[in-house]
Amino acid sequence: MSIFHIFTMLGGLAFFLYGMHLLGEGLSRLSGSKMEAILTRMTDHPVKSVLLGAGTTAVIQSSSATTVMVVGCVNSGIMQLRQAVGVIMGANIGTTITSWLLSLSGVESDHFLLTLLKPETFSPVLGAVGVVLFLFCKSERKKEIGSILLGFSILMFGMNTMSGAMKPLKDVPAFTQLFLMFSNPVMGMLAGAVLTAVIQSSSASVGILQALCATGAIPFSAVLPIIMGQNIGTCVTALLSSIGASANAKRAAFIHLYFNMIGTALFMTVFYTGHLFFTFSFLEQAATPAGIAAAHSCFNILATAVLLPFSSRLVELARRSVPDKRPLGAKTGRYAGMNL
Repeated sequence: MSIFHIFTMLGGLAFFLYGMHLLGEGLSRLSGSKMEAILTRMTDHPVKSVLLGAGTTAVIQSSSATTVMVVGCVNSGIMQLRQAVGVIMGANIGTTITSWLLSLSGVESDHFLLTLLKPETFSPVLGAVGVVLFLFCKSERKKEIGSILLGFSILMFGMNTMSGAMKPLKDVPAFTQLFLMFSNPVMGMLAGAVLTAVIQSSSASVGILQALCATGAIPFSAVLPIIMGQNIGTCVTALLSSIGASANAKRAAFIHLYFNMIGTALFMTVFYTGHLFFTFSFLEQAATPAGIAAAHSCFNILATAVLLPFSSRLVELARRSVPDKRPLGAKTGRYAGMNL
């Protein structure tokens, strides 16, 4: 990896942030239309929100893209934080579809339909449609839709550029072996989080892990903590998308982070405590791509089932992390109510 890859990554970050800004502005201008009512109906119940997030992510095969769109919707005001929680949780479930596909057909797939549904395939088409609508249509509504499509396309281009700049690392043996050099579960989780944050794609890092396990020489004991960490590392994309956004958009990104951190902590605590009393013999067995996909799915489904009833607590935690700014001159502390 050379200095030019770093330049490419920084350029991708610039496109990513600008696309996020353009997408948010377009959504904001459409916030008074039927879109807000449609989203409200689709997310008026937590289970509906989860299904929406899971379905969207299963189709586009990118939980990062789904979460970034949620942050954009919250930033524009057409989605409330309480609505966003379920969609974010559902996105974690939907992204497990990719690992199942990889376990069935290898790390790469040339199937036309699967290729067509990938964001890097359809986002240029959306960008082209957006340019036509924005430049050649006189209707303000069509121009706004064109702006949204352009923003999403630029955003995805930036995301893919950043990921592409880091892609050469996948072919560096020392980098891929970092996934497996930690026998301690906590260190393995941290390794999975850091390396997934670098790649900015949990699907890609799970794919690398499945490819490494194809040799049959890597036990589940080394794989499981890494899978837990990968869910935390993928939160970096949502956090980046909230840079310069509203307080609520930042809170949506933090909800994504807290959901994965708390879910990982709970899962690892319960699992390894149980392992002390009931030795899980399968941990010493060789991990398989299908086994990794199953572990990935079980974790995200269980984490959603446990934490969904506490979604309001996640919102409260995010509000505490990103408090509202006090107006200049506001009095705080013990003298707040005194006229001095």
